[in-house]
Amino acid sequence: MSGGRGGAAHGDDRTGGPVAFARPSWFWCGVLLCLAGALGHLPMYEHLAHPSGHSRPMSGSAWGSPMMITMMVGMVFILAGVAACVYGIVGLRRAPGDYKPGPLRVSFADDVPLTRAHWALTVVMVLAVAIDVMKPLSLSFVVPGMAQEYGLRSPVHPHGSLPVALLPLSGISGTVIGSFLWGRFGDRIGRRPSIILAAVVFLTTSVCGAMPQFWMNLVMCFLMGLGAGGMLPLLFTLLTETVPTRQRGWLVVLVGGVGTAGGYVLTSWAASLLVPHFGWRVLWLLGLPTGLLLLLLNRWIPESARFLAACGRPADAEAVLARYGARLVSAQPPADAPAASAHDGYLRLLLTPYARASLPLVVFALGIGLVTHGFQLWIPSDLQRLGFSELTADTTLRDSALLGLPFNLVIAWLYGRWSSKATLVLLGTCTAVSMMTLAAVGDRIAVHPLPLHLLLAVPIWSAGSAVAVLSAYTAEVYPTAIRSQASGLTAAVTKVGGVLMIAVVVAAVAPPSLRTTALLGAVTVALATVAIALSGVETRSRSLEEISTSALEGNASASA
Repeated sequence: MSGGRGGAAHGDDRTGGPVAFARPSWFWCGVLLCLAGALGHLPMYEHLAHPSGHSRPMSGSAWGSPMMITMMVGMVFILAGVAACVYGIVGLRRAPGDYKPGPLRVSFADDVPLTRAHWALTVVMVLAVAIDVMKPLSLSFVVPGMAQEYGLRSPVHPHGSLPVALLPLSGISGTVIGSFLWGRFGDRIGRRPSIILAAVVFLTTSVCGAMPQFWMNLVMCFLMGLGAGGMLPLLFTLLTETVPTRQRGWLVVLVGGVGTAGGYVLTSWAASLLVPHFGWRVLWLLGLPTGLLLLLLNRWIPESARFLAACGRPADAEAVLARYGARLVSAQPPADAPAASAHDGYLRLLLTPYARASLPLVVFALGIGLVTHGFQLWIPSDLQRLGFSELTADTTLRDSALLGLPFNLVIAWLYGRWSSKATLVLLGTCTAVSMMTLAAVGDRIAVHPLPLHLLLAVPIWSAGSAVAVLSAYTAEVYPTAIRSQASGLTAAVTKVGGVLMIAVVVAAVAPPSLRTTALLGAVTVALATVAIALSGVETRSRSLEEISTSALEGNASASA
């Protein structure tokens, strides 16, 4: 291929994996500015904490303390750093003669054994999923401490001023918008640049732990949600487009399941270990080292070869595939195959010819969202309301997540070797049944430790696995040109379920009790499971090109 593979535009270089950053020096200078700006917020964090580590009382005021000068300077550094990172990474380098105008339609000879490069990518993706999951899950563990510090209304403090539910409402709303934005970015500027920019957002929004006033926490939590909402669909899109066909299903689901469970375990472990000594704010500060870690691991995150080929970049696509033992093969698209474009927009995904595939996934995403970001969000507060100490509540959730962790291996095997569609139905059924059981038992479950652990473990495991399976399934069904947007759509709708549940709590329409939140999640998941059973498409052991073509043909025949 023209341009070679040893130059700056191709192969492995000092910027990381195949396909270099557009302006590496700008990007890394931006990262250093962001890091300096985040560190500049640490004096504010220390000011807000006692020497023993517990948060300084704010006299029940949501307005808190004024900002320090180091914090204001740090914000300027962060803004400049983010701008430099965007300028440094957006826009792939091109070698002369490499670019071919118009999309290049190809299929991949990717039915190859897993290589060390595949396993390195898998490990990085598991870590990235866990770090991403930690952001919204941290909301569950900071809410009790924040409510006490600012004098906010919560299940434990029902006579506070503003509802503490405004914080998760802000954060989850950010994830909704982030899923849409980053899904669009992934199809426009590439999977890899979008993932790395989301990691930059993780690093910079870690300063949420130093915000002295409640409204500042709301703003920073929203911005944090923008990054967290976009990361997950991008990760599944990139992994789906890189893993060989025979291993794709089980490996992608395993990454999602283990990463999600790992994120829950790490968050609950950090809450039980650190919060009693350093206060709730420390959970936000964890975004600094985790975001920096993702940036340092960027060399093992390649650009998607399918994306590069679809953009008319065959030489860059070949450079990526060479690392994974695959190659490009010319192919003619079906004569009646509709053209897909990144410019189509999200509404196009809900219309013909995509509607038959999209609508069941959207309904399922909404149901799982009500469980993941509705029911699970209020578990720590509910357990404390039922008499559990903060430490006991956190360890109960950690143990419940650990109990479900081995089942992720079973789900990955079922998805890759049994049936992708049936695995979704199985997870939906498990989630709905366990939630209905919790709704029936209600608060009485608190006096029975073993059944409590089991009943919490099932929905935590099944809903987390369902998110992984849904993300993998969505990334398989759609064409390359709109795959990232489709993943962003289902990810966003998953968060919409949380927004609806939290909005109900903010409006005080329903108390966040175990019975109420479990029942709302159970009914919606049950309906969504029926929709998937009736309209789902099987993807097991089929190439991405074959899946998207047959799905569109099925849509066309259904509408005829």
